[in-house]
Amino acid sequence: MKFSLSWLQEHLDGDADLAVVTDTLTRVGLEVEHVEDKAGELSAFTVGHIVSAERHPNADKLQVCRVETGKSEPLQVVCGAPNARAGLKVVFAAPGTVIPSSGVKLGASEIRGVPSAGMLCSGRELGLSEESDGILELPADAPVGKPFAPVIGLDDPVIEIAVTPNRPDCLGVHGVARDLAAAEIGELRDPTVQAVRGAYPCPVEVRFDFGDTAPLSPFFALRLVRGVKNGPSPEWLQRRLKAIGSKPINALVDVTNFLTYDRGRPLHVFDAAKVKGDLVVRRGRAGESFVALDGKTYALDDTMCVIADETGVESLAGIMGGQSTGCDAGTTDVLIESALWDELAIARTGRALNIHSDARHRFERGVDPAFALPGLELATQLILDICGGEASEITTAGDVPDRDLIIDFPVSEVKRLTGLAVTPAEVKVPLSRLGFWVSGQGETLKVAVPSWRPDVAGKADLVEEVVRIIGLDRLEATPLPAAATVGGEKLSPVQRRARVARRTLAARGLVEAVTWSFVSHAAAEAFGGGAPELALANPIASDLSDMRPSLLPALLGAAQRNADRGTGDVALFEVGQTFLGDRPQDQRMSASGVRRGTAKARGAGRHWGEQALSVDAFDAKGDAMAALSALGLSPSSVQIVQGAAPAWFHPGRSAALQLGPKVVLGAFGELHPRTLKALAVDGPVVGFELTLDALPAPKSKGTKAKPPFEGSALQPLSRDFAFLVDRDTPAAELIRAAQGAERKLVTRVDLFDRYEGPGVPEGKISLAIAVTLQPREKTLTDAEIEELSSRIVANVAKATGATLRG
Repeated sequence: MKFSLSWLQEHLDGDADLAVVTDTLTRVGLEVEHVEDKAGELSAFTVGHIVSAERHPNADKLQVCRVETGKSEPLQVVCGAPNARAGLKVVFAAPGTVIPSSGVKLGASEIRGVPSAGMLCSGRELGLSEESDGILELPADAPVGKPFAPVIGLDDPVIEIAVTPNRPDCLGVHGVARDLAAAEIGELRDPTVQAVRGAYPCPVEVRFDFGDTAPLSPFFALRLVRGVKNGPSPEWLQRRLKAIGSKPINALVDVTNFLTYDRGRPLHVFDAAKVKGDLVVRRGRAGESFVALDGKTYALDDTMCVIADETGVESLAGIMGGQSTGCDAGTTDVLIESALWDELAIARTGRALNIHSDARHRFERGVDPAFALPGLELATQLILDICGGEASEITTAGDVPDRDLIIDFPVSEVKRLTGLAVTPAEVKVPLSRLGFWVSGQGETLKVAVPSWRPDVAGKADLVEEVVRIIGLDRLEATPLPAAATVGGEKLSPVQRRARVARRTLAARGLVEAVTWSFVSHAAAEAFGGGAPELALANPIASDLSDMRPSLLPALLGAAQRNADRGTGDVALFEVGQTFLGDRPQDQRMSASGVRRGTAKARGAGRHWGEQALSVDAFDAKGDAMAALSALGLSPSSVQIVQGAAPAWFHPGRSAALQLGPKVVLGAFGELHPRTLKALAVDGPVVGFELTLDALPAPKSKGTKAKPPFEGSALQPLSRDFAFLVDRDTPAAELIRAAQGAERKLVTRVDLFDRYEGPGVPEGKISLAIAVTLQPREKTLTDAEIEELSSRIVANVAKATGATLRG
């Protein structure tokens, strides 16, 4: 929303300067985004007077000018402008001035052997125009030595503010002035709009024709002004529109544009001679099209509201008028329309047709319904004043909606919601100045909401109004209570796990990604989600419709997008929330990663010295096990259960990670081709997912885990065992059995060989393990070592049916 300072002052009686106005706007919630103050920016450029101009002795196209600048003696300036001549008032830039168009800082120079002290400026050099035919010529009475900007009307700063969607009342300068008046930097000028007496009945009738469907307009008003003389707008009106970047068209159109910005009331004018018969407000019809004022043809349907005459559609209601009935220099009779439209229908139509207009911007947010008729009266009077003519009576269809809302407002709500203690009197003043009707003397007031504030619906909204006008600076700063600490850090166990997982996975060469918490319904179903309770009521996009049951779908999508752009060897991870249901306990903190192409942990890409290998399930296993180790779990305690991974993993190239039969930590492996096809991802891709909430809780306070060898100066020893087991026996079972033989002394068990072939019975395999023994109190004797070895063999045989290989 843009407006000039002088335009604002037409609605605000006071002497507040630019700085006060801009500070107050931001303070009351209308954030100032930009201020264009040409007078301030160009203050170094002054009015000069050319006393004489003579041809340069060494250049035919240059002149040597003597210029009065309001200082001591006239200065000599070399100028190449064709219009430089004696007696002309010009814009002078002294040495040291920075030229806006080039950023060059002027200095005293010598041009073709002649000294030059300064510069005579063109509009292009000052950033005021795109082209230049010479230096700017100022009025003959311009004061020499004074800043030139006020001389040509550039002393009116333009302010641009950000208006949030809930504040349609501030999409007009009058509404902005109301907020500033409420903040007590002036008095609102709000004269009653006087009705224009109609001299004759309006010859054009208007009616609604929505049939059995929901109406898309509650009210429509129309009047004719005949005998107008259309042409250029008066200078004051053109200046207003040009200041905010709106191009003047003609007086009739400019009046409607002016009221759109001035009062937030869009209107439309039809050339009455081009309208055939009466007007009908109805829904569009399939197959209909219409040519808008922007020259484009739009296809219509029955979700759109249109204004039509006997020949067809003449206007896209509330968005843009039609080319066939537009006003031009030949218009003598004009129909002025002021209507109310269904906000959702306006937004839907504008989005469907990709039309962005000032009218749409206001109507889809909600205009003041009570100003529909006064806005028509105001437009009529402006047209009569500028273009002449004679006005008809107003004809209407429908009724102006009556939004009577009275809120019982306990003053204590301000204290409860904001901590700011106020009296009833302090509440009444800002609300009354904002246009609310306030009555009552006790602690509970009755507040009537004005018609231009559709965003105010309850007590909390009134609290916001009071606080933003009184000033947020009155709120006392209160520090938040310190969170309970864990291990001296203000983090929960899950937060600490998430931090450790991030650092570990990044150290393994994976790049962290941050994706949406939403996925498409198809992706959610492919990963075990898609329940109705996890579907979004108002998704931001059709492919972001469901809460994610897993981090993998978005990571797979990110990997594919990288591959589509030529980076196929990619490794990504994410730590974030996943959702299995709509209850708090159904929310999980997960850590997931994917690898694609040759993005192995040792590094990706091709190398002349070795063969490039594609990622496999063991790369994903390594990532998952590294994360679990960093999180405090011994790899030997984690069970790898083949065939238990979720269905989106390849059944033969994946496994689940468990602590015992009930605690599932996650899974790893190659993604199932069916899953990749559903997500349009090129494989193969491997990945893993860990549920950080499933990890065992930290040990109770007072206990501290010790490293395996802490406190022991004794030399560890290792013994190798080779066992014959059934071919389908998981190696993990054999390892767990060896560990369980003597947990105090067995500190590590590693599988180092797997063999089947000659020397091994059919259906059997040989698994060789290295068992590390760590004495704690004394060196083990040979007898103790043999006894422990026998116990390991017996434990393995009991658990797996294995026999020691000879």
